Amino acid sequence: MSTKNKGYVKRFSLTFRIAHWVNAGAFFALYITALPMYTEFFDWLYPVLGGPANARLLHRVFAVLFILPMFIMIFCDPKSFFHWIKSIFTWRKHDFGFFLPFAKEFFGKHADIPKQDFYNAGEKINSLLQVFTTIIIIASGFMMWFPSYIPYDIRVWGYLLHNIGFALAIAVVVGHVYLATLAPGAKDAMRGITKGDVSETWAKEHHGRWYDELKEEEKKKKQGA
Repeated sequence: MSTKNKGYVKRFSLTFRIAHWVNAGAFFALYITALPMYTEFFDWLYPVLGGPANARLLHRVFAVLFILPMFIMIFCDPKSFFHWIKSIFTWRKHDFGFFLPFAKEFFGKHADIPKQDFYNAGEKINSLLQVFTTIIIIASGFMMWFPSYIPYDIRVWGYLLHNIGFALAIAVVVGHVYLATLAPGAKDAMRGITKGDVSETWAKEHHGRWYDELKEEEKKKKQGA
């Protein structure tokens, strides 16, 4: 339960954190390299990126980096990866009871939020949306990358889906970044994904069910010692 820092508990492994930041960096790089392809307003980015051809090349390089973290997790930390997958598809009463109190708390009102798991309901929604948009972006991206293998009628839909998927992903990321940097408790949440641990107080307040599980595991270890 504990880490080398007294009063803190381990939340994310080093592999998970590396995968997260590689994915995040690649996503924003994809966004930047795509801008001049969508509108002439951002044509000034082409010289910065080395010209249109180089911008397309960079976009493909970052596309590979965007996919890479999934394989890093599967092969280097499958426990964390499959725990994440299982968690975001597991919904119980306390998850559905999260949203209304959270909305009140978001606007500065006092609210009693039901104890949450390792991932709270908001994080589960965020993850599900990211999975959904990522599948759309990757699938449509391959259609655009290898057009000779895709029938024209399907490829046309690929361009549309790529645009829709990326627009939705941007909206999700904006919300995610806000909640991770400016919302109440964001400092501890950010510490979790940068240093790997969070304060026990934060864990108890924001992820009570997970914290209770940690305490129970710690109790069993002491009894078995």
